[in-house]
Amino acid sequence: MLVKEYRICMPLTTEEYRVGQLYTISKHSHQESEKGEGVEVVKNEPHEDPVHGPGQFTEKRVHLSSKLPSWARAVTPRIFYITEKAWNYYPYTITADSHSLQCSFLPKFSIYIETKYEDNCGDSENIFHSDKILGDHEVSFLDIAFDEIPERYYRSLEDPRFFSSAKTGRGPLREGWRQHTKPIMCSYKLVSVKFEVWGLQTRVEQFVHKVIRDILLIGHRQAFAWVDEWCGMTMEEVRRYEQETQEATNELIGLVAPAISVSEVGQPTATHSAPASAPSTPLSDEAPEFLAPPKARPRKKSAPETLTLPALRERAGAE
Repeated sequence: MLVKEYRICMPLTTEEYRVGQLYTISKHSHQESEKGEGVEVVKNEPHEDPVHGPGQFTEKRVHLSSKLPSWARAVTPRIFYITEKAWNYYPYTITADSHSLQCSFLPKFSIYIETKYEDNCGDSENIFHSDKILGDHEVSFLDIAFDEIPERYYRSLEDPRFFSSAKTGRGPLREGWRQHTKPIMCSYKLVSVKFEVWGLQTRVEQFVHKVIRDILLIGHRQAFAWVDEWCGMTMEEVRRYEQETQEATNELIGLVAPAISVSEVGQPTATHSAPASAPSTPLSDEAPEFLAPPKARPRKKSAPETLTLPALRERAGAE
């Protein structure tokens, strides 16, 4: 098992990011979905924990068959998805067990992510101190403005080096912004990847961490770039937006019946932590480093893209 800790700072408060996170996940999931592919929401409902109090339980299936790189499609079934189950007690999230994020056909592959959010610049030490983690683990700071993301996912309107918020006055972000920007918060994420296949374990676990690192950067960049869309929304408003977007996304994927369940969720018997969700960024077509060496590419200056959800806006206008 390969364990790494990622720290991602944002020019927001933790309370602001609570709304921004839900909005961003919902919008991104809708944008990345199409017939037969995308993020299917199976359950999204309140959940009460005797220790952590009220929270939200989510279960999702991330359908990825056509979005897999060619080298992965050669060894995976035609119908491929990842199941994610999470209990979100913001600013702390936990999951039922280590199989919180599990592949549909590889029982020996699993991911779990423990997440904590704090109003600081990422300087909290030993935030994940636990006797379940043996030895030291690598800590990486991810800079949403100056760390490279895969070329195909670059959008000029989502680049924090150029984006300026009309509502909050924040941005663009300059070199050293984490040391002088106020407000500032940090997402601390402890990511554990396990792939118990002899001969491939180390290489696959390293490759999955690279994919997760890219997903975290893209998701946090979008949360900031879309701040003028969600800034000022209440939790009730963003939950309503989340539900409407999930229904529209499930219809877009091609489900016959609504997939959002309202059944009760039993209390987890064992706990590890994980985020409520993460943006379902498609995997890169590039082979992992053990199949082909990575290529260094400059950022692509793509044309601006529309950041709207036509299906939802038409529905809102009809009401």
